[in-house]
This record gives sequence, structure tokens and C-alpha cells, in this order.
Amino acid sequence: MPRLTPPPVDRAAAARAAVAARRGRAAVKNAVASRTRSALDVAETAWAGEPTSPEGSLRVRELLTSIPGIGPTRVARIMTELGIAESKRVGGLGVRQRRILGDWLAAREAKGRLRSRLVVLAGPTAVGKGTVSTYIRENYPDVHLSVSATTRAPRPGEVDGVHYYFVDDAEFDRMIRDRELLEYATVHNSYRYGTPRPPLDAALTEGRSVLLEIDLQGARLVRAAMPEAVLVFLLPPTWDELVRRLIGRGTEDAAEQHRRLETAKVELAAQDEFDARVVNHDVAEAAREVVELMTAPDSGRTRA
Repeated sequence: MPRLTPPPVDRAAAARAAVAARRGRAAVKNAVASRTRSALDVAETAWAGEPTSPEGSLRVRELLTSIPGIGPTRVARIMTELGIAESKRVGGLGVRQRRILGDWLAAREAKGRLRSRLVVLAGPTAVGKGTVSTYIRENYPDVHLSVSATTRAPRPGEVDGVHYYFVDDAEFDRMIRDRELLEYATVHNSYRYGTPRPPLDAALTEGRSVLLEIDLQGARLVRAAMPEAVLVFLLPPTWDELVRRLIGRGTEDAAEQHRRLETAKVELAAQDEFDARVVNHDVAEAAREVVELMTAPDSGRTRA
């Protein structure tokens, strides 16, 4: 029997339809990745509509990979645990598999809801606290980042009100006098740093989780003022890596680098004071671990 070949006009229409379908699936994945839609909402939309809809034609693997914080390796393990084949599309799942996937997504969504909790991130100099905090700011919009006040000058690329509130000594003294600071301290025998309390209290009252990036002295003061806060210590992968990061950023001269490394040894010895420890091997992974501590029950505050 001769093979039937669609006329050129049909091939063009099919190509346009394929492009539209890919764009539709891409829009769904982007919505999940940006948290404007939940993966559970996508799955339920697929099961309530046509299997050929953007939601229905999306592979389960693609849906799970779109969820922030879940990489391809973990997705493969999850699908094996759920008993769902690599090739399965969301709209093509049977009743049993829909129930299994729906229950898993619902449980993860419930676990992932942020609590009204203050998480304090501290660690030695150059460990990457600022980099991890910036990643959380850019990828976890539900988290409120507390912005500290400091009397030091901005470093290249730092923005007032975003990275720090850069104030002079007179303004810092006023904030102390008016009791606007949760804590404050002089760091590295040079500049003063403090945590403005009004925006922090407002965020917690709104039910948001707050991340406070701070030095060791400040973390201890926060623990005294707010015992319910979760203290997280950020560790470098190795001591040599910490040295490399400090020297590599080039913001201090040799004498200052030596002094900060000596301070770092003292700071590292204090890690057992904290509720949890996170090793900064990879910024995205470290950020995910910190955010997960905002969703853990109180019983999850263990020294890891």
C-alpha cells in the first residue's frame, strides 16, 4: 500500500500545532518554576480536562523537574518510588497512578508551606552567607530577607536598602537610642552592624518566614532576645576552600585577610551552639536546605 503523505499545507499546520503545544507546555513549566502555579494545580487541571491540553500532555518527569529544588537525579528516584514510567504523561496516568502522584504532590505542598519563623544564618567570614542569602532572595520570594544596618561603606555592587542599610555613626546611635535594633555589634574591630526590628516584626506578624544573615556575635544576641529563632551555621566544604574564597574576593589587604582567618577559626569552633549546620558545597543546594528549615516542624530543630 502506498504511503500517504499529507499535502504541504497540512504539514505546515501540523508544525504550527506542534510549536503551539511546546510553547504551552513550556508556559506551564515556567509557571511551576516561578511558583505562580503549584504542580498539584497543574496535575488536577490535566485530570479535569483533555489529555492533549498543555497540562495533560506534559510528561510527569517534566512536571516534577519544574518544581524548584528538585533536580533530574531526584526526579528519577521519585518516579521509581511512585511506580511511574519515564515516558508517562500527566494526562495519561491511570486512576491509581493519579491518586499516588496527587497524594505525593499534596504532601509536598503542605510540607513546603513556610512558617512564621525567624531563621538566623551565620558562619565564618567568606563562607558565602551573602551569596546564599542573595540566591534565596532571587529564588524564594515568599521568604522575607532582613536587611541589616551597617556603618561600613558599600562594596562594589552593593545597593542601599537591598544588601544593607548604609548609615553613618550618628544614625546608628539614634537607632540604638530609639530601640530600633534587635541586636548590634562591632565586627572585626571596625564597623558596627545591627538588625532593624520594625520590618522584621512586621513580616513575622504577616505570617512570613524571615531570614537574617548575621555574624556570630549577632546570632548569640538574637538567641537571647528571641529563643524561638532557628540558628543555622553555614560551613565551608574545607578550610582550604574558605581561605581561597577570602583571598579570591580581594576586598581586604593581606594583614586584614590574616586577621579574618584567625577570627574564622574561633567562629568555626562555635558551630555546636547552632540548631543546624549547612555545608556550602553548592549555593543552590545550601539555599534549599536553609529554606527547608523554615518548613520543618519544631521537632526538626536538631543539630545536623
